[in-house]
Amino acid sequence: FENCRVSSSAGVDRLKLPPRGWNSYDSFCWTISEDDFLTSAKVVAKYLKSHGYEYVVVDYLWYRRLVPGAYVESLGFDVIDQWGRMVPAPDRWPSAKSGKGFTEVAKEVHSLGLKFGIHVMRGLSRQAFDANTPILDITTGRAYKESGREWRAQDIGIKERSCAWMPHGFMSVNTSLPAGRAFLSSLYHQYAEWGVDFIKHDCVFGADFNLEEITYVSRVLKKLNRPILYSLSPGTSVTPTMAKELKGLANMYRVTADDWDSWGDVASHFDVARDFAKAEMVPGEGLLGNSWPDLDMLPLGWLTDQGVNRGPHRQCNLTLDEQRTQMTLWSMARSPLMFGGDVRKIDMTTYKLITNPTLLEINDYSSNNMEFPYVTGKILGPTMSHLTRQSRISMLNRGSDHHHARGVGLTSCKDSNANGWSVESLDQYHEQICWREEGEQLNQEPLCLYKRICSNDHVLYGQDSRQLFTSDDGVKSCLDASPRHKITSREWKKQPSFSTCKGDANQMWKLSSNATLRSSYSGLCVRVKQVKANDVRISGVRSWIATGRRGEIYVAFFNLNVEKTLISAKLSDMAKVLPGRNLEHKAACKGREVWSGQRYGAVGDPLEMVVEKHGCALFVLTCS
Repeated sequence: FENCRVSSSAGVDRLKLPPRGWNSYDSFCWTISEDDFLTSAKVVAKYLKSHGYEYVVVDYLWYRRLVPGAYVESLGFDVIDQWGRMVPAPDRWPSAKSGKGFTEVAKEVHSLGLKFGIHVMRGLSRQAFDANTPILDITTGRAYKESGREWRAQDIGIKERSCAWMPHGFMSVNTSLPAGRAFLSSLYHQYAEWGVDFIKHDCVFGADFNLEEITYVSRVLKKLNRPILYSLSPGTSVTPTMAKELKGLANMYRVTADDWDSWGDVASHFDVARDFAKAEMVPGEGLLGNSWPDLDMLPLGWLTDQGVNRGPHRQCNLTLDEQRTQMTLWSMARSPLMFGGDVRKIDMTTYKLITNPTLLEINDYSSNNMEFPYVTGKILGPTMSHLTRQSRISMLNRGSDHHHARGVGLTSCKDSNANGWSVESLDQYHEQICWREEGEQLNQEPLCLYKRICSNDHVLYGQDSRQLFTSDDGVKSCLDASPRHKITSREWKKQPSFSTCKGDANQMWKLSSNATLRSSYSGLCVRVKQVKANDVRISGVRSWIATGRRGEIYVAFFNLNVEKTLISAKLSDMAKVLPGRNLEHKAACKGREVWSGQRYGAVGDPLEMVVEKHGCALFVLTCS
């Protein structure tokens, strides 16, 4: 495995890895059907395969029946076989009947000249655990026995290590037990028998890191008689140090939380991409080849909202400049490219963007990719000198110092910066939960949220779980950990949200004895950070540089400001990061800018261009 690009649409993802393009089509809409999937696969084969998009991947919950009451958090609606293994729900995947699983779907995909993949979760399902199903011994074809007894799901499941963002869904298995390893072997051998070429293994990385399970699954895949691309998720809290523990184990791994079509999500990827390039992990050593940091899907084209199963559908919220910025950054960082829109309704603008030959050339074959620090920007429009205050959302001004604000965000509960919450009484009947940092002056007003006990028809919460709300003119808004979906980069990096109090699991919080405020839904904790008002908005200019396989130089300018900005870089500074290149002689370079189509007979020094807000410029230079 060399490198990969990915795209997703209508509940499917298309993956393509550089330089030998792999593409996948992945569904983030879990209610996708067999007909939806195969129709989309045919579109990929006809219009995208020639551009390197060749993987089509079914995203999560393909085993969940589409019936009233079934949603992401529900329990008891999944289809499992006698050995506790997930199988496709026959109401949506009719070819899976009679124990065929995804065999017929994979055959159809392969007949199109494409490769087939699926999304799977960590370890064992809660449903199999509750049913205490037996474990298949693939060496005998019968129930696994050891020490004179038959082993079952409850012998290997670790209930306290459930998936943080899907606690009612899946849990880790004890890989130190032969029975636990036998269960995992039975899972991945079944996927191989179905004809699977790509596996996205979720809830085992980042904040859910489970190196033991990853290591064993990688060992199983390595021994198979056919290659399977191994991808890991989620990417929350991932660092290069953590990723280095994956050496030789996987082919791609998420390094951010879920990415959606907001500018905040796009902009949050710049630092992450820089850090992994600086750590020289693009690429790294992977399973039977290389591994690649994955910046997540490209949410372009025709989409649904987060957590929505069947519409309403809408166009991408990013502007064309923002879409170009995202596609250019992903390509310069050599991330797998995963298209996240409905491929059946792809528009020509989106199609031209994801098949741009220069971007795909960079993504597949460029080298020496890195953030280029020697870049300057001059804002040409009026600047924003004030901080927009938001009521009930994360930026909460307190006290008389309006030059500072408190930012509320989500983080791992192991983060020491999450400690600082306590209960304070309002009167003999009511309490509030407040944040006060160590060393904070007592006369400084703390950030406080009111408490309320809640239960609903679906879930009865313990007495130690509470909703937390603010009140504005009598209207109560409760703190959400996230909607019913994995959290996005924006939510992870910046803030949880406030919405109408409903009593859902994502609105339940528990104050722990170590002064952390933990989400009962995501397993994450709330942190509060004081920031300067002028540091709140994302701004500035960034640049990336890389070299091509024919000796060309790629330079990208990114404008993160909300105004037009003149961005420039000196050729002599480019020579600092590209040793051996003679770039100091005037007129030594010629080239073109991709998005404007402008050509340069001789590139000036400095290289410069006016870039629209949130936009980018991409230069292809040939230098003597």
